[in-house]
Amino acid sequence: MDVFWRIAALALVPALLMAPANATASEVAKEPKRQDPVAQVWVRFDRSGIEQVKASGIADLRTGRPVSVDDPVRVASISKLITSIAVMRLVEQGKLDLDADVSRTLGWRLRNPAFPDVPITLRLLLSHRSSLTDTIDYVLPLDSDMQKVLANPAAWDADHAPGTYFRYTNFNFPVIAAVMEKATGKRFDLLVKRIVLKPLGIEACFNWIACNSDFAARAVVLYREAVPVKDDNHGVMPECPVTPAQDGSCDIAARWSPGSNGAIFSPQGGLRITMKGLAKIGRMLLGNGKVDGVRLLSPGSIHTLLTPVWTFDGSNGDTQDGFICRYGLASQTLATSVEGCHDDPFADGVPRAGHAGSAYGLKAGLWIDRKRGTGVAYYATDVLDDDSGLHSAFTRIEEQLATAAKSPVSMSEGK
Repeated sequence: MDVFWRIAALALVPALLMAPANATASEVAKEPKRQDPVAQVWVRFDRSGIEQVKASGIADLRTGRPVSVDDPVRVASISKLITSIAVMRLVEQGKLDLDADVSRTLGWRLRNPAFPDVPITLRLLLSHRSSLTDTIDYVLPLDSDMQKVLANPAAWDADHAPGTYFRYTNFNFPVIAAVMEKATGKRFDLLVKRIVLKPLGIEACFNWIACNSDFAARAVVLYREAVPVKDDNHGVMPECPVTPAQDGSCDIAARWSPGSNGAIFSPQGGLRITMKGLAKIGRMLLGNGKVDGVRLLSPGSIHTLLTPVWTFDGSNGDTQDGFICRYGLASQTLATSVEGCHDDPFADGVPRAGHAGSAYGLKAGLWIDRKRGTGVAYYATDVLDDDSGLHSAFTRIEEQLATAAKSPVSMSEGK
């Protein structure tokens, strides 16, 4: 065990043991819970390649399989960034327009019932300014009709018109996926594989279906307090990798039709990818759309993706307690110098771009420093949400991973 992980392990002494001897029960109860992640993987990279990697812990507690940097993991909301990259590919091909009313492509009218005259565009959806909310469930059964679901006024913010307020909303991305499907006639997961993942030589998929069984067998299981909650695949492809139909069936070929249910393949959080694969996405962003000789996007498209279109001004959005204060097209920018913002897990004031991921006990991040040409991709499993950070709105584990990323001697090297 190297020095960093020894220090990290010592920092994870339970709060009860760290409490003063004369602390009252109520004072001890207020201390945040502490525990070791089950698995941690970390990759540092620059434009030319991977510099360092680190993998520590267990991918599957049932079998005791050690985690590897080559194991696929569900990276939660970092998936949104890859979905946005696919959108920009279609924009460059002339198949989508960021500022057109998406109703034209969907074939039905998408509107906030409180603001029926305000069009909703891809730019608004990608930047969480569409006025959609997550007050209704965005994880839809296979046979759902998304048009009917979004006709419910409860899905919308009745107090803020589209374009006037930032509210981080997962439901934006099933709508985006539906638009992509209607514009191309292709299934969302296969489309992203064809126009993003395959050109970059990355093995990855949304909700497992488009990946092979060997890849699924190496899945990193996600845990909450050592209880498996996602991707406990038992070494095989999941029997039904999507949310089943309301009758329990899972016949995707029979149920899927372009744009009817953009939630099937979880465009908001369902990407399974290795940290080496995610690092290649980061290197492509650092290379202004080009990596290892492959031009995926133009520099202009990368600029559009990563440039914030919303910055918190004190009242124009929900920052989630200072966690998100600047946002582009499915991209966060860290270290915002605005009162109430605590979005710098690196604690150095550098405005890195990328995205965080958080779901099912996983905490993940892909962050690039465009000025220095460096980046980091990481995740940890079985992280407690209330294991709060010491200097930011991120968790303590995320701060440890981010802070370690700045030191060339803090992690053991590997390729």
